[in-house]
Amino acid sequence: MAEEQFDSLEEKIGKVPKIFRDLKDSNPELFQSVMGLDHLVWAEGCLTRKEKKLIAIAIAAAMRDPHAVRAQIAGAPNLGVTLAEIEEALRVTFLLSGMPAYVHGRAAAEEIYNK
Repeated sequence: MAEEQFDSLEEKIGKVPKIFRDLKDSNPELFQSVMGLDHLVWAEGCLTRKEKKLIAIAIAAAMRDPHAVRAQIAGAPNLGVTLAEIEEALRVTFLLSGMPAYVHGRAAAEEIYNK
């Protein structure tokens, strides 16, 4: 069951952080709660998973979290997100969070998409 959850998480975010794998063994109850919330948040609803991914990329860039922005962008191609769509989302981030957030997100996107 946990491997299926990791596969699903990897599809969404690109790489399963080590902390999630460790959490499975160190605190199984918390692990199941986090995975349940993850499933709820990423389920199709009024917003598509693709739209949610663009929001997640923009938030990670605004927070200037290098691990989160790379993880979110790494999973973006799995949902059909294009570099142009990321660029547009990052422009909104720039407007609200400034140039450093935009540059941070854009550099990670170019690195991942131009491999």
